[in-house]
Amino acid sequence: MKILSSTPAWDAAPPEVWHDWQLRRLRDYLSHRVLPFSAHYRQLFKEHDLAVQDILSLEDWANAPFTSKSDLTVPRDQQRDFVLMPAEAQLSREWSVIWNALRHGRAAAKEALEEEFRPVMLTSTTGRSSDPVPFLYTKHDLANLDITGRRLMECGRSQRDFRHVNAFPFAPHLAFWQTHHAGLGFGTFMVSTGGGKSLGTEGNINLIDRIQPDVLIGMPTFMYHLLREAVEKGKHWPNIKRVVLGGEKVAEGLRARLVNLVHELGSEKVSIISTYGFTEAKMAFPECPTESGASGFHLSPDLALIELVDPRTGSPVPAGYPGEIVFTPLDARGTVVLRYRTGDIAEGGMTWSRCPHCGRTCPRLLGPISRVSEVRELHLDKVKGTLVNFNILEHLLDDQKGVAAWQIELCKRHDDPLEVDELILHVAPEPGMNADDLEQRIHRRFAEVTEIHPNAIHLHDLPDMRERLGIGRLLKEVKLLDRRKQNNPTGSLRTRD
Repeated sequence: MKILSSTPAWDAAPPEVWHDWQLRRLRDYLSHRVLPFSAHYRQLFKEHDLAVQDILSLEDWANAPFTSKSDLTVPRDQQRDFVLMPAEAQLSREWSVIWNALRHGRAAAKEALEEEFRPVMLTSTTGRSSDPVPFLYTKHDLANLDITGRRLMECGRSQRDFRHVNAFPFAPHLAFWQTHHAGLGFGTFMVSTGGGKSLGTEGNINLIDRIQPDVLIGMPTFMYHLLREAVEKGKHWPNIKRVVLGGEKVAEGLRARLVNLVHELGSEKVSIISTYGFTEAKMAFPECPTESGASGFHLSPDLALIELVDPRTGSPVPAGYPGEIVFTPLDARGTVVLRYRTGDIAEGGMTWSRCPHCGRTCPRLLGPISRVSEVRELHLDKVKGTLVNFNILEHLLDDQKGVAAWQIELCKRHDDPLEVDELILHVAPEPGMNADDLEQRIHRRFAEVTEIHPNAIHLHDLPDMRERLGIGRLLKEVKLLDRRKQNNPTGSLRTRD
């Protein structure tokens, strides 16, 4: 692959430099890596009569077809079509391969190609709505994972003498491996506990007691329950300076509760940092620490091209407007997806303005990040369906004072598939919270924000809620439990994608 000269500094170059550079990089990447070696995209470009030389601007690229999750949920032999798999005869004609062979010998040239193209690691999607989809990494991808991991540390203002605890579950999951490579790329101490599923809450607390880390990293819900349990046990963790979260959305109310818990553990100042990533990207994007609120997710413009589109039409949205996040890698090997529709909405849009908190000029996605698929139709009466945005309900509940944990359960009345839908809210109150007062607050808040209200509110203690949510047992906690399908063989449930 031809190397572009003078790659700009990822977090300091102005937008006009990046716009030109990303276009040239995209054309080079498509010409020398994706189209020659990806069976899927070679066929797709042929079917749509697309040619790289026709991509003269990023606006031209916006006319290329999308890739969606449905394209990936195909038989395993068809999933291989998304993997860059060059034939030896193709590579032998590349000038870079010939030059390496002349300079270092054929054996060294072959080893370099193996590192670039041979898959050595696999992660996969979580498979909540469909079968898990594998994503293959080569050593080239792992080197990029080191780079993005180092940037996570730099944005989070970590230091090499900090001690870090990675409490993501041991799994073929991006969050765990990105965190692992953050430690390697930054060259700092990192111990991985495997989360609640491996050591349990008690084991994690005991390990943190011994290590006294500066940074805790994990799933938001597990971090909350871990810190709450530590407070209840009277633990003293005065070194904690950062709590880094990934794998789930993070509402402002949850940030505030985490800060209070860390203060109760003896730390005077802590920053709560959220990250945004997804399996198909093979990388994650960080926030930087702020005094309050969120800074936006700092992107890597040298490694990925991010677009925002209208989720209904697929057309690009104006700068600063909310839109669905569409992802194209610029340097990936292994499994590659182009113009991938994530189903995630950046509610604050995307900006190239200088970050007011850290001064970086890389593009940033401004949250909150919501899911298109979390707009669901509820049949609350026999006449018509009501579209409900569960992203809003999640933030409502995360921000509600007095709620320690919650789960929304959707079901059919009397478990009868012909009956109307019901929304049952399961809540664990904060200690000392009056139950009747909390129920009234929740009903009042639902009425203020939405056109629906819970059919019932069931109160639980925290251990019961942890079991309902699957904390320490499942990779991702089940905060929205939809039981309607299992009671509805006709499949009348519809979601808006």
